[in-house]
Amino acid sequence: MKAVRLRQYHERPVVEEVPEPRITSAQDVIVEIGGAGLCRTDLHVVEGQWQQKSGVKLPYTLGHENAGWVREIGPGVSHLTVGDPVILHPLMTCGLCRPCRSGDDVHCTAGAFPGIDCDGGMAELMLTSARSCVKLDPGLQPADVAALADAGLTAYHAVRKAVSLLYPGSFVVVIGAGGLGHIGVQCLVALTAAEIIVADTSEDALALAQSLGAHHTVAATGDPVSAVQEITAGQGAQVVIDFVGERGTESQGVAMLRRAGSYFAVGYGGHVNIPTIDVISAEINVVGNLVGTYNDLDELMTLAAQGKVRLHTSTYPLDAVNDAMDDLDHGRLRGRGILIPGA
Repeated sequence: MKAVRLRQYHERPVVEEVPEPRITSAQDVIVEIGGAGLCRTDLHVVEGQWQQKSGVKLPYTLGHENAGWVREIGPGVSHLTVGDPVILHPLMTCGLCRPCRSGDDVHCTAGAFPGIDCDGGMAELMLTSARSCVKLDPGLQPADVAALADAGLTAYHAVRKAVSLLYPGSFVVVIGAGGLGHIGVQCLVALTAAEIIVADTSEDALALAQSLGAHHTVAATGDPVSAVQEITAGQGAQVVIDFVGERGTESQGVAMLRRAGSYFAVGYGGHVNIPTIDVISAEINVVGNLVGTYNDLDELMTLAAQGKVRLHTSTYPLDAVNDAMDDLDHGRLRGRGILIPGA
């Protein structure tokens, strides 16, 4: 089968033939991939940013945003049948450790992360576990929702954690309305009554955010901190969700907060530097966000089936993975890029 393989760090991946995966465990599931999302994390993987954290042995197959149809199941799988459309939680988890038993799948002590530390889904077929499979509503197609498996899940997870802080009349700032941020805006509209402020350097992204329900938009090329302060009558926002996390958005995001506000870091690459006296005197909270739980993904699929969350996508055949990466890297990709095996 064809797969997108990373052979060397700092070199673009190649599409090559590899053996098809095989069922070796009772809970194994083989999925025929209908769509594999392209994420900025994939660029960071190629750049070697995950080399030490993942410990993966090269070469391996990229792709951690995956959806498709069940092709084959292990003998212990009872809730899936061949042909079922599914979206895959990005982690394969044990279900037995304390984090798993408390629903905190992403911190499984024995988990694997396809596309990061083992073979992922930028391929015609992918081996996963029964526990990772979320059945899709008949009205949803794998290629249309694949990027919700990570980008959407991450955005939803951050919003879900912020919901208790966002009462009617409160303000939330979304920094970056691109591939993750435009999903975050929709989740905020669906789950909260807060006023949503979106900051981005792209006029197209701001227009998209407004069409999705954002109440205010701010051009990040100017002075977004002052603009947010003006909108919030000089008080700042209760919550800032930073989907960029680099190139200065970290300091801007913290400066947009009101007293006892919470800065949610989703995008990464930069540094959060806050004097401890400011953390204490203003009771600033910094909240990290890593993917999301199985239940988060299940809830997100419900919103997608209800039409409350939808992806803006561009599709590419598997062989055009490097064209897709170029478009993402150079800011030409609006929304999410989806690789379609066999297209």
